[in-house]
Amino acid sequence: MATAQALRGYLLEEALAWLLRNSGYSLITQGDKDGSEIVQRRNTLHVVGRGAEHQVDALGEFPFTPAFSLPIRLFLEAKFYDKNRTCGLDVVRNAHGVISDVNQNFTYGSGSRPRRRYHYSYALFSTSGFSKSAQQFALAHQISLIDLSGDSFTWLREHIHTLAYALSAASPGQNIPKRIVSWVRTFVRLSLESPGEAPGESFALIDERLSAPADEAVQDALNNFVQGLNGHGEAELLIGFPAAPFILPLHTSNRKGFLDYATRNPVHPVRIRRTADHGGSEWALTPRDGDADSYRLTFTLPQHIENWIVSAGEDGKRRRSAAIKADFLSNITIYRMKHSALNVYQLMYEPTELRRR
Repeated sequence: MATAQALRGYLLEEALAWLLRNSGYSLITQGDKDGSEIVQRRNTLHVVGRGAEHQVDALGEFPFTPAFSLPIRLFLEAKFYDKNRTCGLDVVRNAHGVISDVNQNFTYGSGSRPRRRYHYSYALFSTSGFSKSAQQFALAHQISLIDLSGDSFTWLREHIHTLAYALSAASPGQNIPKRIVSWVRTFVRLSLESPGEAPGESFALIDERLSAPADEAVQDALNNFVQGLNGHGEAELLIGFPAAPFILPLHTSNRKGFLDYATRNPVHPVRIRRTADHGGSEWALTPRDGDADSYRLTFTLPQHIENWIVSAGEDGKRRRSAAIKADFLSNITIYRMKHSALNVYQLMYEPTELRRR
């Protein structure tokens, strides 16, 4: 059984898989033939660790192997708590335990068949931020935390809230059976053109206790959710990799504008501006040369960095913002897939371009 809160998290994971569809990671939906790395248990995938198997709801694989490394796979987990509850230390500690176990899954025996190895990473997304202890632990153990509480993701949070409410209202009990959750995820994934198998029946056939009007309401909510996301077809979540111990979720509502500019200028200088003076501010990134309106990428920085910036006076905030940009954001790399080809873009920030709105 899944609570309404858990259902929101599952829907967020499917939406993120869609938003990240061109970020370079391909979604894994089936187990390995030999079961050495990934096994399928009913409708869920489990990654094999040294000591246990670990269920994974969204797992991606990077298309190429970085130098002096192993092929990279990424656990994606999303938390959609109420506004007054942040993602806590327990969730991040569990993520660390999972990747520690799966990255040690290697045995060697004389005469055994050679097999591939992977390096697993973990990314946690939260619509309400992360606690201080969770941030500190994640920073120490290289767990990526992505905060989706900013204004750029309001539309996404609202769509998920609406669908989750409709599904909860249609469920006879307080919690939602796993078979219904699995059906909904498959429906959403297929409808958003992610890999998956189409449900062959209506929602009412999944839950025979559902009345015809309730079934119609759920179907309408599902279709509205998919249409709402497809209506933001130009929206995309790009992943920026700066020379820093964190990654940047770069949101754009004008995908074409960014791609047109970046295709002409795969390496180009940018301006970076902090858009507010409080601890929950967003940052905006635009091209420095040519038309500054060609594209606009927005992102947030880890909360402990924002807290450090705002703890200074007015002049101190300007100096600290400049220091963060110079030390951590001077070179941001973006990977994007197009027609099975990997494109690499580099956004270069020069400290002399400090501007503040």
